Amino acid sequence: MTLIIQETDDIATCQAIRRVVFIDGQNVPEHEEVDGKDPDASHVLAWVNGSAIGTARVLPFGTTSKIGRVAVLEEHRGTGIGAAIIEACHAAARRQGATRVILGSQTHAIGFYEQLGYRAYGDVFDDAGIPHRMMELPL
Repeated sequence: MTLIIQETDDIATCQAIRRVVFIDGQNVPEHEEVDGKDPDASHVLAWVNGSAIGTARVLPFGTTSKIGRVAVLEEHRGTGIGAAIIEACHAAARRQGATRVILGSQTHAIGFYEQLGYRAYGDVFDDAGIPHRMMELPL
């Protein structure tokens, strides 16, 4: 398996993966997934053997960057690709000048982010009909 993860300007491919994972897979309404913030973000794209299989974006907010839209195609989950995407997001956030990253984790994924050093904070909230909780990590 040849894995490549890098920042990209190919937002269309990122959005195509997000459509499969969020709109088709989790029934997130399209108007909530396509929020108009992509032009303001850095995007990370993961490729395995020449096929795009995962993505995330990083939005800058001063010394905090927000990681979002973390999506890995189902057949590639549980292989470490998600963690590698998050590490690439950390590098992008550092380039944005961030000293801290935050994200809204679906509650079922909190353990995944905790293994990467994140700490949950605040109450559970609804995002597109899916329970989430905010998480943070100092960089």
